[in-house]
Amino acid sequence: MRFLPVFLDLRSGPVLLVGAGEPVRARLRLLKAAGAQVRLHAVDGDYDVLVADAGGVAVARSDDDPVTGDFATVIAVMCAGAGEVGREVATVARRRGIPVNVMDEAEHSTFILPAIVDRGDVVVAIGSGGTAPVLARRLRERIEAVVPARIGDLASFIGRWRRPVRDAISEVGRRRRFWEAVVDGPIGASVLAGRGDEAAAALQRLAASSEAASQPGFVTLVGAGPGDPDLLTIKALRALQDADVIFYDDLVSPEVLDRARRDARRVSVGRRVGKPGIGQEATNRLLIEAARDGQRVVRLKGGDPFVFGRGGEEIAALREAGVAYAVVPGITAALGAAAESEVPLTFRREALRITFLTAHKVKDAEAVDWSALTDIAMTVVVYMGVTAAPAIRAGLLAAGRSPRTPVGVFARVTRPDARAVVGALDDLPALAAEVDQGPAVLIIGDVVARSAPWRQSDLSHFLSNLGIAAE
Repeated sequence: MRFLPVFLDLRSGPVLLVGAGEPVRARLRLLKAAGAQVRLHAVDGDYDVLVADAGGVAVARSDDDPVTGDFATVIAVMCAGAGEVGREVATVARRRGIPVNVMDEAEHSTFILPAIVDRGDVVVAIGSGGTAPVLARRLRERIEAVVPARIGDLASFIGRWRRPVRDAISEVGRRRRFWEAVVDGPIGASVLAGRGDEAAAALQRLAASSEAASQPGFVTLVGAGPGDPDLLTIKALRALQDADVIFYDDLVSPEVLDRARRDARRVSVGRRVGKPGIGQEATNRLLIEAARDGQRVVRLKGGDPFVFGRGGEEIAALREAGVAYAVVPGITAALGAAAESEVPLTFRREALRITFLTAHKVKDAEAVDWSALTDIAMTVVVYMGVTAAPAIRAGLLAAGRSPRTPVGVFARVTRPDARAVVGALDDLPALAAEVDQGPAVLIIGDVVARSAPWRQSDLSHFLSNLGIAAE
């Protein structure tokens, strides 16, 4: 390790910033964000742009020479876009024992600037010894994806309670277990969810109890999205990494489950259409029992928990049982299909409304008011609609929707084996039969004619008329 990571209090004295152009502007923004006292010297004399909205910056006179200036109280020197002047300033700084950084010139620097993940009181610095800043930035992007946005709030929360807890819990080992329960349990989750008052009340109760480790568990309903693990939200990834046990649906892809903590227990509680499952009441009992056992529970549901996912029923059961919970939304299948196949679910002056319905209703044609779905300015999305395609076709045609209405069947959306077929409403059952097995959504409306599969179909038809096989 060539460079020792340290955190410098930039409010303890001025930082000399020397440079020009966008590089020095970027350094100025960084220093301002850290609350630094800045003494700025623009080697190109362009101060107007640099100091715009830069309160607290001391600007050198245009005829000042930064090489011969006053270094007496300077705690650090940064040079960015300063050329030879920057190197001369660095030489003086090194001679005086002042930490110095010359951007992209490690040989003239005594410290380097890492890639930074800034969460207030929590700061993560990633360095590569000055050799690969792009790699450090890429690592930062990955860390950004897993560090909660409110982790700094959690650090501040702990800081405020550190002394009272130390006074209340004198034994070091128990105090450590206490803080582990705070960070990893419902109190930390409440802070990260923005419920600070609720967290403070729970912490007071925990500090007064005899055993910190006896805290009840917590259930998080997580939307797994349509299948592509890269579409998981940051909150979803964090919940999967924290989980002790995961109760998942059959619609959850193996790739999404692979993002969970390796030693988390995984329990399948899903069911597919026409196949038996353990039932919703049994699932509710499992969630409640696991939480009461002190576990961090994830209920992982395909798509979004509140879009035909029975999430509302599950949180009602959790509320009644007095179990703490949170909900993490996911990308629902309709949005995944729309993005993947370029179907604009709404389009100005063409598609002004969207209706979502589930095939559980359309199987019984009398249960659906088909007349409400015939507006040509409405896009209709049917979940789990492959097996119900004949009933959907019959209901819409009988209500007066045109048999030439564009439709699409989008199966296993966002997954490697995704399949999309498009055509007319009159042919919907045949189109549904083409996609084989797997979860699918139907999209019905003129916007389907704007999709990528429809354009490809038009091209294939055109080439066929010319006697050319489409590749």
